[in-house]
Amino acid sequence: MLDKHNTIRTALLCGSALSMLYGAAALAQDAEATSTASQENTDGEVFSLDPIIVRDRDPLGQDADRASSIYLSDAELENARLGNAKDLFDGIANVSVGGAIPLTQKIYVNGIDLINLTTQIDGALQNNRVFHHTSATVFDPGMLKFVRVDPGVAAADTGPNATAGAVIMKTIDAGDIIADGRNAAGTVRLSYGNNGDTFARSLVLAGRSNGFEALGYGRSTTGNPYEDGAGTLTQGTAADMQTGLLKFAYESDQGNRFELSGQRIKDSEERNEKPNFGNWAPPFEMDLVPYDTERSSYSFQYSNTQAEGMWDPQVVIGYSDADVTRTDTSYEGVSSTFSGKIQNTFNIGSGFMNGGSVVAGLDFYDKDSTFTDPTYSLKERVKNIGAFAQARFDPSERWSISTGARYDTQDFTGVDGTDLSDSGGSYNMSATYFVNDALSLRASYSNVFGGYQIEDNYKFWTTDYSGFESSRGENINLGVGWDAGNLHVSAELFRTSIDDARMMAYDRMTDMNLHSAADVRSQGFNLDASYAWYNGSMRVTYTNADLTINGADPGTYEAQAFGFGTPIGQRIALQAQHFVPQLNTLFGATVDMAFDNDATAVCDTCSGLDGYTVVNIFGEYTPPSFSNLTVRLSVNNLFDEDYSDRATYGADYTTELVPLKEPGRTVVVEAVARF
Repeated sequence: MLDKHNTIRTALLCGSALSMLYGAAALAQDAEATSTASQENTDGEVFSLDPIIVRDRDPLGQDADRASSIYLSDAELENARLGNAKDLFDGIANVSVGGAIPLTQKIYVNGIDLINLTTQIDGALQNNRVFHHTSATVFDPGMLKFVRVDPGVAAADTGPNATAGAVIMKTIDAGDIIADGRNAAGTVRLSYGNNGDTFARSLVLAGRSNGFEALGYGRSTTGNPYEDGAGTLTQGTAADMQTGLLKFAYESDQGNRFELSGQRIKDSEERNEKPNFGNWAPPFEMDLVPYDTERSSYSFQYSNTQAEGMWDPQVVIGYSDADVTRTDTSYEGVSSTFSGKIQNTFNIGSGFMNGGSVVAGLDFYDKDSTFTDPTYSLKERVKNIGAFAQARFDPSERWSISTGARYDTQDFTGVDGTDLSDSGGSYNMSATYFVNDALSLRASYSNVFGGYQIEDNYKFWTTDYSGFESSRGENINLGVGWDAGNLHVSAELFRTSIDDARMMAYDRMTDMNLHSAADVRSQGFNLDASYAWYNGSMRVTYTNADLTINGADPGTYEAQAFGFGTPIGQRIALQAQHFVPQLNTLFGATVDMAFDNDATAVCDTCSGLDGYTVVNIFGEYTPPSFSNLTVRLSVNNLFDEDYSDRATYGADYTTELVPLKEPGRTVVVEAVARF
């Protein structure tokens, strides 16, 4: 009789066995090597590209509502430690990151702006908007141990306003740094990139004793402006970012775990007046102005790691803020979110529907966004209370089902004191059918109350709210998967629709910001294939996403300026790596390819988006006598491609501005020491 869980376990064992082989080779006959993640992570493991290993760490990773979720692999996380968001998602075609520098990098999932997705770090809801020329969700990959993207459909217990899905991140714990049998450990990383003379350094220190844990992380990245692929110096791109994370935890013998974390990311440097622009078109020159930007996130969590049966509680309290200040004018925009959740998981015994669980609870948030200049201050605020329940169960050995609902009520206050209230229900359903040991079919649907979206606070001035409505999202995913040994292949059709998305534009006739609701849709398909062999692995993803706004193909202005999305079109991302035991060396490469896209903007001087192909290569060496030391040499943009990322604003402009281009060929030397 078919048993889907045995099938899953077989796949996981294959992945784990491969990972152990990697670790053994990297340790060069170290007889003390073990198969635990903590031991491998401190003793020179060659990290795997296989995301199924990470999926298994998610307690709900094999449930139906996670079937379409994207899990970043250990290798993707490790390779981006001293990089940025673009480096982190470089191998996932349907997650695009545009903006070239961390301050301006915005994330798009299936072509939809992250503004329309629920975003969490350690359970704390994040701010999605401050200034449309910068990002409110800058983060440091060096802090992260887990990243999951739910494109389109998200479960009810994921969080409120998941209009087009969710992005869930977790930061590193002391246990991720410290090997079994030890009480303290640390990691030092150093890197130098010749393009812009960029120097990055980070330090992690962790300790634990008698159930108490502590972790500290710090990073500094400094440098000069870089040159693009044409050899042109790109002004306003100098690196100057400092980040920090402190995390404390206590876990009792009974499994009661209390966790407190706080992080801060600061970027202070001269940027272009509009930081996500490269420059005005010649002969005009954009001014450089000083920007101070800072993002913070704090979280308290309680859970029981040994909980079973009908009592499995979780409590989360979070606060996050994003601050963008132009110090030459004293203009300051601040957005903040205070959020919380209390829930219980009712673990149902195997006698009912082959077991399963029901998660039920309450959550809330209080968001505000404020713009201040020397003479006035304006604020928008929205408060939300939600109740939710999500059931996950297997009605038979071939079926996995997840379904849930939530109800949210909102109060919105505008800059002129306008009060608006609305409420609505959301529901979702996901199902996976296992045809046999290798083939599975999946489908998911959600209809989500999006509510009132807070606007970019740098647009706050006289505003007419008469056309402002709460939004609603609808998502459909249909997929098929094939898992046979070390080969995994999946294909998925998707469609995301957002009705009454907020569009606020300045009207010169009335000298006011006027609202008009927009209907946003992204639809297309994704392909994902991965294969692992004895000493290597590869993964290739493909996306074809068609974005429309009010039924028309948009350019980057219509898509990005209002927080809707980006015209991705077709994109391929490939990653491959191979370990050579005789040399104790790992070799690898990534390829990012975007096809020409004929999507055009309304303006007469805009054209389609040009395609590009970018190749990155690397080699990584671990000396046999120093297994805790790794030296890495990378060449990014090997062929010096002169391009703007598909998700960067203005790449379709021909006269008004020069879009912000990505760095040209860059040689990076990196050293990692674990102790």
